[in-house]
Amino acid sequence: MLKLYKFTDREKLYWETWDVDSGRSIVHWGQLGTRGQTKTVVTVGSHSRHKIIQLEIDAITAKGFTPVKEEDHAILMIEYAIQGMESQADLDKRQRLEEKMNETLGWTGLGSCDGGSIGSGTMEVCNFVVDFETAKKVIENDLKNTEFSNFTRIYLEA
Repeated sequence: MLKLYKFTDREKLYWETWDVDSGRSIVHWGQLGTRGQTKTVVTVGSHSRHKIIQLEIDAITAKGFTPVKEEDHAILMIEYAIQGMESQADLDKRQRLEEKMNETLGWTGLGSCDGGSIGSGTMEVCNFVVDFETAKKVIENDLKNTEFSNFTRIYLEA
């Protein structure tokens, strides 16, 4: 998977691509925090597909898109109060939330979930994001009216 970004004073954009299988690649792009647009590149031979994708990569990097280094991602934590140390229900909920965050953050160009922790009265899910404020707004909206809406806080880990 390749993820590229372009941040200016006026806009924050993402562009990414990944291989689905030996004959298909996905290209996904848009305004950071939105589901954007997607197209599938299908060819008979993987060599020609990779040439097509490389031409797109060359064009998008010429427009100023670059990767965001892992160390430049913000660590966004979602915290929940739990009773006691942990229960199977808490662990199951955390796993469902991790899956939801990977889906939400991935399809909005914001980042990914890196797992979580549980114990001592709290449960946290850790996410690496390229823009904390945008990700926080997207997550708050995404969790409304779901089983995950009862978070105690969403915060930037220092």
